[in-house]
Amino acid sequence: MDYFDVEGLGPVSRIGLGTWQFGSREWGYGDAYADRAARDIVRRARELGITLFDTAEIYGFGRSERILGEALGHERGDVVVASKIFPVAPLPPVIRQRWEGSAKRLGISRIPLYQVHQPNPLVPDSVIMPGLRSLLDDDRIGAAGVSNYSLDRWRAADTALGRPVISNQVQFSLVHAAPLDDLVPFAERENRLVIAYSPLAQGLLGGRYTADNRPGGVRAVNPLFGTENLHRVRPLLDLLREVADAHQARPAQIALAWLIGLPRVVVIPGASSVEQLEHNAAAAAISLSAEEQEALTAAARAFTPLSAARTAVDGLRDLATGWFSAVRGGTRPPP
Repeated sequence: MDYFDVEGLGPVSRIGLGTWQFGSREWGYGDAYADRAARDIVRRARELGITLFDTAEIYGFGRSERILGEALGHERGDVVVASKIFPVAPLPPVIRQRWEGSAKRLGISRIPLYQVHQPNPLVPDSVIMPGLRSLLDDDRIGAAGVSNYSLDRWRAADTALGRPVISNQVQFSLVHAAPLDDLVPFAERENRLVIAYSPLAQGLLGGRYTADNRPGGVRAVNPLFGTENLHRVRPLLDLLREVADAHQARPAQIALAWLIGLPRVVVIPGASSVEQLEHNAAAAAISLSAEEQEALTAAARAFTPLSAARTAVDGLRDLATGWFSAVRGGTRPPP
């Protein structure tokens, strides 16, 4: 496992673990996953050298933080726990109160990386960042980060904090490659971190789903899984499979290897099982050639998904097609 040594945080593994699914019912994993599998995943992650664990106060309404803290046990103070505050009424006293709640659920007295979950469109960072600065001054957090920030707002957060905002956690993958244009160059130049969430695009980059095999659950509302987008992504997935075959790896592992082959980028894929975690962690050992890295980057830039609005129309068309097919076949229409 490769690491970045980050001031205030210590060694940050290039591949971390995202824990949104811990205790969050929208993923449909159930209580058995939360009670047993999630803890097994965390323990195995530590055995594999993973040091970065990302959570948030809104994941499962705090349940993710509790599960993560309990699973880490006595190692809570030896890893980079990254949590996030949802910026509702983000005045300094409120931020401290919410930090106390997260710290209590995690079972730690200092949260290494504390992030603003998303930009508040009505409240500027000049109001938000003093609360994080106070936590930094009191050594209650190791570093401040943001999430879903544009480059301009990241810079504004820097100014408001009065010191570097060390990281920006954004949606970043081969099918969401916009951070290549500005956030990655900024992070490389300023010695910051880009933390890529959904680095496998909710499983799309595993190559399992097609226009004839679309997912259900929380993924069903993701525009990427619309029929037209699944057709459009085929050239990218074909390249992923080709590179994966050359490395005797899986497409998802190549997608992760591409991201951590970029400067100052770390990834936080989730895991539904210990086996999936192990496959994700193994991506750290894959070294793509310069030609492979460039080819994947070109394919990522070439992919142009339909907008969410267009995909909604696409989904309605699919539903209508299924309904009429069922009627013609004399079977009960789908719900």
